[in-house]
Amino acid sequence: MAHPAWVSTIFSDADLDAITAAVGRAEATTTAEIRVHLERTVPRGGDALARAQHVFQKLGMQRTRHRNGVLIYLALEHRKLAIVGDSGIHVRVGDAYWARVRDLMVGHLRTEAARDAVVHAVEDLGRVLAEHFPPSPGDDPNELSNEVSTG
Repeated sequence: MAHPAWVSTIFSDADLDAITAAVGRAEATTTAEIRVHLERTVPRGGDALARAQHVFQKLGMQRTRHRNGVLIYLALEHRKLAIVGDSGIHVRVGDAYWARVRDLMVGHLRTEAARDAVVHAVEDLGRVLAEHFPPSPGDDPNELSNEVSTG
């Protein structure tokens, strides 16, 4: 998939491929779905969490069988991020977990390691999601695309 030119200011094609591969590896151990979505800026007012919740709905992440989708949202030029988990996973991990993953990402981003920030977050999410949502017979192993989306 071709991404807009502004994506390449932070992520190379190899970075995006590494993120997609990390999502695939993480999802291989769980019925949960992880998506990474990039935008140039946060539209209208700059609330990254509200925008991430909107994107979560727009991408259809609320339609997973177990309500266990997770979205990592980054607005590159505004340097904002948010992580949104659907109700099925949120009740199990709570706000403190999302804040921990966000803080780890911020630490990597401050050292200019954008690829590491996202890959490590996906890996951490994969471990936690596998604990709560291990694969079982009859589950669709990949309900949503693993590709990094942009808006």
